[in-house]
Amino acid sequence: MGISVVVNQQSFEADVLRSSFERPVLVDFFAQWCGPCKMLKPLLETLSQEYDFVLAKVDIDENPALAKTYKVEGVPDVRVVVNGEMQSGFVGMMAEPQLREFLGRLNLASALEQMLGAIAQAQQAGQWEETEALYTQLVTQFPSNMGVKLEAAQFFLSRDRIPEAEAALADISAHDKEVGAQAEALRSLVQLHREMQAPMLATPSDQAYAAAAQHLLAGEYEAALQGWLELVARDRQYRQDGSRKALLMVFALLGDDHPLTFTYRRKLMSALY
Repeated sequence: MGISVVVNQQSFEADVLRSSFERPVLVDFFAQWCGPCKMLKPLLETLSQEYDFVLAKVDIDENPALAKTYKVEGVPDVRVVVNGEMQSGFVGMMAEPQLREFLGRLNLASALEQMLGAIAQAQQAGQWEETEALYTQLVTQFPSNMGVKLEAAQFFLSRDRIPEAEAALADISAHDKEVGAQAEALRSLVQLHREMQAPMLATPSDQAYAAAAQHLLAGEYEAALQGWLELVARDRQYRQDGSRKALLMVFALLGDDHPLTFTYRRKLMSALY
């Protein structure tokens, strides 16, 4: 796991040149007025938590001598320093996949990817306690990675570890553009887990709803979707339109590109109209 530091003329030798004998240093020459710099900065900061390098951020307007020494002509300009020697990197904005390729060419390994690989191996071997411990460590080590928290929550739910799933979801905002909808769907799934621990089965609709819920909790998505779809067509008012809401929850869990989402959205529209 690396670190991110703000560097100036006085600290450059210690924080960049001397540090580069211990691990690679990426020097991000940037300017406050630079739009691409503002886009690149959070990506580099996030990756510095995952890869073992030092991110040294240098404001060229506050440190013109450094910019002149290293002939910085445009920003963002990212250089690589290894064993005290400044090497070329790249100039301009770079998307995350390309940044990961760039770091790979520097022989830097992702701690996150290594841990996810260990989790996959533990799951294949049926080592559930080891998997749980690794997910707990992962959430602690990468607290700002919402995707990691979602994946951990899904695992904990699959093992009926409801408190752990809730803890993993606790810091994810429903308004997060990337993962908010899926986090809300998982929170609904947590509630469904709780309800199905002692389901009310007084009516045929109760029984149909519970059957669909049990299919979902078992990972049988199509059976769950079909069960709730039939209940929508038969008893739209049940649980205050609860079956339609359950279908929307599954769509959010699966994602817009999943074939089942596409198929059952069309079927839901037909049932409603």
